[in-house]
Amino acid sequence: MNRIFSDPDILGGKPCVQGTRISVEFVLELFASGATTDDILHAYPSLAREDVVAAVRYAAGVLRNESILEVEVAH
Repeated sequence: MNRIFSDPDILGGKPCVQGTRISVEFVLELFASGATTDDILHAYPSLAREDVVAAVRYAAGVLRNESILEVEVAH
């Protein structure tokens, strides 16, 4: 079951955890601020451990497929 969805009418189409308005970006920001999975689950009881894992996997998948292009700009 896919736990991450995107709907243009919810948070401007940002990928979110299914059944919530909690974005993948927000979950990553929580981790970046030092929160643990248990901290997140305690603060957001609507999330399951599998939702948090799915958010991180989704972000990893997006980055895995990202291309970086180097462009020279003339001065």
